[in-house]
Amino acid sequence: MTHDDAGPQLGVFGGSGFYEFLDDATEIEVATPYGRCSSPVTVGTIAGRSVAFMARHGREHVFAAHRVPFRANLWAMHSLGVRSLIAPCSVGSLQPDIHPGQLVVIDQLVDRTWGRPDTFYDVGGPHDEPGAHGSVHHQTFADPYDAGLRSALVGAGTRTGCDVVDGGTMVVINGPRFSTRAESTWFRSMGWHVVNMTGYPEAVLAAELGIRYAAVALVTDYDAGVDGHEPVTMEAVFAVMRANVARVRGLIISSIEHSYDDVVAAR
Repeated sequence: MTHDDAGPQLGVFGGSGFYEFLDDATEIEVATPYGRCSSPVTVGTIAGRSVAFMARHGREHVFAAHRVPFRANLWAMHSLGVRSLIAPCSVGSLQPDIHPGQLVVIDQLVDRTWGRPDTFYDVGGPHDEPGAHGSVHHQTFADPYDAGLRSALVGAGTRTGCDVVDGGTMVVINGPRFSTRAESTWFRSMGWHVVNMTGYPEAVLAAELGIRYAAVALVTDYDAGVDGHEPVTMEAVFAVMRANVARVRGLIISSIEHSYDDVVAAR
């Protein structure tokens, strides 16, 4: 099947400002066994390629990180035919050589969240979840991010002149609060590179559905005042995001224009 007659095999999660890069956009409301999605799925084209976009936090950023309906979002993308996902996100730096404005193409994660449904195989209890797959399943997850997608994002960063860090470990905290100084010091001492609130369970849910997945992380701050910097605030994070949304969007567009066949290829 060629891209001309295929559905949106590639999807993008992101925040406000990302969906604007699609041509011929159409909104689709997708019903899922896990309730409503964060937003409708917007399907359009980039360089003639069909792409599906969803605002992870909702169009008006109404879902805090711990309230994002991750399972509904992933289920909806998969049901439309998406087989590869690019997931831009914002992160705080844990290391003094990683700076606000840089982009990190993550290659590992550490989960420090709690209470988030993180599987489609939620069976075996007294009240099995609607839509749950009917067997016990243990997902292989040694490498959460797809190597081919990562390579496409790093290459796009080079072409567009972005300051891209190739690889890094992202620790995912529950939020919605930011880290304490003690927590940030601990994360840094473990050698982890950046901290985020949305990277899990999004990545493992994609893996369960057989969707290739990669994250490109915009560094917005030094977490909890790394190396004497001012502690992070929501206002500062949003300001850096707004200032850099065009760069991140350009990188994603470049990865699609130059590497579409690679990023949607079967495993």
